[in-house]
Amino acid sequence: MNGYNNKYLLINLNNYSHEIHLLPENILTDYIGGTGLSSYLLYKYSSFNSDSFSPDNPLIFASSLLTGTKLTTTSKFAITTKSPLTNFIGDSMSSSHFADKLKKTGFDALVIIGKSKSNKIIKIQNSSIEFIDATNIWGKTTSETEKILNQNLGNDFSFACIGPAGENLVRFAGIKNDGGRMAARTGVGAVMGSKLIKAIAIHGTQKINIANQSELNVIRKELSIKSLGDSTEKYRTTGTTINMSILNRLEMLPTNNFKQSVFKEAKNIEGENLLKNHYSKKAHCANCTIGCEKIFTTNDDDNPTESRLEFQTTASLGSNIGVSNPNWIIRAANLCDELGMDTISTGVTIGWAIEASEKGHLNSSIKINSENSLLDLIKKIAYRDSIGDLLADGTKLASESIGKDSANYAMHVKGLEIPSYDPRNLPALSLALSVSTKGACHNRASAYDIDFNNKEIFNNPTIIASKTKASEDYSAILDSMIWCKFLRKSFNNFYEETSEIYSLITGVKYDSEKLKKAGERINNIKKLFNIQNGWIRSDDNLPERLLNSKNQIMSHSYLDSMIDSYYHFRGWDENGNIPISKLSELNLNTKEYASKNTL
Repeated sequence: MNGYNNKYLLINLNNYSHEIHLLPENILTDYIGGTGLSSYLLYKYSSFNSDSFSPDNPLIFASSLLTGTKLTTTSKFAITTKSPLTNFIGDSMSSSHFADKLKKTGFDALVIIGKSKSNKIIKIQNSSIEFIDATNIWGKTTSETEKILNQNLGNDFSFACIGPAGENLVRFAGIKNDGGRMAARTGVGAVMGSKLIKAIAIHGTQKINIANQSELNVIRKELSIKSLGDSTEKYRTTGTTINMSILNRLEMLPTNNFKQSVFKEAKNIEGENLLKNHYSKKAHCANCTIGCEKIFTTNDDDNPTESRLEFQTTASLGSNIGVSNPNWIIRAANLCDELGMDTISTGVTIGWAIEASEKGHLNSSIKINSENSLLDLIKKIAYRDSIGDLLADGTKLASESIGKDSANYAMHVKGLEIPSYDPRNLPALSLALSVSTKGACHNRASAYDIDFNNKEIFNNPTIIASKTKASEDYSAILDSMIWCKFLRKSFNNFYEETSEIYSLITGVKYDSEKLKKAGERINNIKKLFNIQNGWIRSDDNLPERLLNSKNQIMSHSYLDSMIDSYYHFRGWDENGNIPISKLSELNLNTKEYASKNTL
C-alpha cells in the first residue's frame, strides 16, 4: 500500500538477530501508525503480567503514514512499551528527523525484544543492522552521547539515546533524540536501559511512494498557510509558558504538590517575564511551520545555560515545588534533559518528597531552598544515590514503600505523575486523567478543551463522558496519523480532511467513519492490554487530595458517575471490562486476539 513500507523490523537482543515481517493492509488501515500501530505490535509481542524490565517487554518505535510526506508537523514517531511506572501500556511521542529516517529505512516500525549481553548501540542503515559496543559512551549525558555518535558515524544519521537516568533504570527516564527532542513520559528510557541499549543510530534512503502526489502538494501548501493562522498564534509568538499566568489567574495552577492552585510568587516564572528577561531564540521541530518552542537562557552569571521551556516543565519544576526563580528552573530543565528524565514526573516526585519530609514520613530532610539543593536532588534521582533511589521509582512506588498515608498526597494516576493542570474544577480533565490507559496524561484526550469551552455542562456527567470519549478517539487518530496537536484547530472538518489525505497518500478509499472507528479500536486495544495486565476498575481514579477539597466540583461520587457514563459510551460493562460483542464489533476477536483474551 502506498505511503507505507508495509513491513517492520524485529530485533532480538538475546541472540543479536533480526527479522523482517510484513504488515498486512488490514492492520495498517485498522491501526494507521504511530501509537495505534505500536499498540497493536505491543499487544502482539507482549507476555502479559511480566515485569516491565523483563527482556520479554517489547520496546517499539513506530512512524506513521504521514511521516516523510512533508505535510507540516508530521515528522513524528511514537515509542510504546509496558511502562515501569504503571505496569500498563506506556507511550511517548517525539518530533525529529529520527522519525523521517526511520521511515526511510524501509520499515514502518522497529520492535526490540530481549536483552543484550553487554552495552550496545543499534545501528540501522536501510536493511543493514549492526550492534556496536557502547562501553565508551555508557555513563555519558545525552548531549555527550549524541556528540560522540555524530563524530563517529556522521551527519547522515539521527540518534535516539538514553542518559544516566535510563542506564540506572529511573522509572521516568526518557529517550532523547536529534539534539534536544525528548520522548519523555512513561519510562520508555528505563526500558531501553534495561535492555542495555545506549543508543539507536538510524539512516535511511528509501523512497516513500505517494499515490496522488500532485493533489497532496496542494493540500500541503494550504495546510502550511492555515498553520500560521489565528489558531496557532499563541504557540508561535509566546509559546506555552504563557499558560503559567493564565492558569494562575484561573486558580488552576498546581502549587506545592497540588496543595494549592494559586502560586503567589508566580510572576517571575510566568511566560511574560521569561520572554522579556530570558528569551534566547525560537526553535522548530523537524518539518514544522509553527515553531512553538522557545529557548530560554539564564541571566545570573557569566556562564549562561540554555534550555527549552514549555508550560509543563515550568510548572512542574516551578510552582509545584515552590520555586519562583527562573534561573533555577532553566538549569533544572537542562539537567533533566542531559540526564534523560521526564521533567513532569521529576517535578511531581520532588513535590511529593518535600511534603513527605515535612510530615516526617521520610527519614531524609528535603528542602528546595537553593538552586544547588534542587540540582543535587535531581542528580541523586538519576544516579539512584541515597534518597534518590527511592524517588527514582516515582510517586506511586515510593509512597507504597514508606506507607504512613503518603499515598494520599502522591499525585499520580496508575503510577504516572499528573501534569500541570489542577483538575479539581475541570471535570472533563478529571475524567480523562482517571480513565487514561497510560495514566495521568493531558494529551491523550485534550479534555481541558472541553472544560474551557463548555462550562455549561459541568453539572452533567453524561454529556462530559460522551465528549471525553469522543475526544479520546480523536486524539488517538492525531497520535496515529501523526498530526501535532497544536495543528488540530487548523482543520475545518478534521475527520473528512484527514481521511481524504489518507486516500491521496495510499490510493485506498478511506472515509471519516472508518477513521473514527480506528480511533475507537486503538483505545480499546490499549485497554485490552491493560486488562490482560491486571487492570481493575479502582485503577481509574484520582488521588485522594483532588477529591476531598472544599469549594470544588470534583468529588468521589461525581467522578464515579462520570466513569459510569464513560464506560457506557465505550460499550464496556459496569466494571470497565470489554464485552466480547464490542471486541467483535472492532475486529478484536480474531484468533490472534482470542488466543490472549481472557475475558
